Amino acid sequence: MNSNSLPGTGDRRRLYLMRHGHVDYFAKHVIESGARHAVTLTRRGRSEAEAAGRAFAHVRFDRAICSGLPRTQETAEAVLAFVPEAPRLEIDESLVEIRGGKIEGVKSRAELIRRMNAYFERAHEPGATNHEGGEIYREAQARAVGAVERLLEARDWHTALVVAHEGINRLILSWACGAGLRAMSSFEQDTGCVNILDFDLGGIGEVRRALIKAVNLTPYNYLKHGMNLTSLEAIMQRDMQDVEV
Repeated sequence: MNSNSLPGTGDRRRLYLMRHGHVDYFAKHVIESGARHAVTLTRRGRSEAEAAGRAFAHVRFDRAICSGLPRTQETAEAVLAFVPEAPRLEIDESLVEIRGGKIEGVKSRAELIRRMNAYFERAHEPGATNHEGGEIYREAQARAVGAVERLLEARDWHTALVVAHEGINRLILSWACGAGLRAMSSFEQDTGCVNILDFDLGGIGEVRRALIKAVNLTPYNYLKHGMNLTSLEAIMQRDMQDVEV
């Protein structure tokens, strides 16, 4: 048995893939600064991250990685604060969110949600981008999956925490399930959620089998009672009445 494998397995690794906690992209100070990439967790987001931390309190992580953007770093740090002998938090910028393009003529956040859903649903089409002029989905998936594959090539761990973003997580899950980009729009990712992926390895970094053990678990509300909005609707729920963006 390999000591760097999950106990009781031959060569299996476990990845706990999280989305960062709740943020407010439309807060006045965020809009005025224009630095949406630097948005930080709201009080609700910190509470979501702490709920995940309490759920992970008995888990020993060998590695912990985030995208480096403040919202993922804050989430990861909040989780690791509950974990005994937590590893040093690493940054992999390959996990930053899919780069968006121009969004013009949008009069409400409800309309923005509709447009974003439409782009997700076309992600599998050749050259499809995240809005006009945005990053090509296939290229974003390649860098996100590349980050996972590099992690799997390392032989010093069997359980890792990765904190990333909604779009990036959708891309990783689409790859792991074998359905490709057509599946991207089907993977909901609520803020502060946890996905559990196991990987059976062959040679160094060779993935023989990817197993999705759980998707979109929310430790702050496991049964999702009252969580009736999609993840996109929820992140913009402060304005669902055609108020101008």
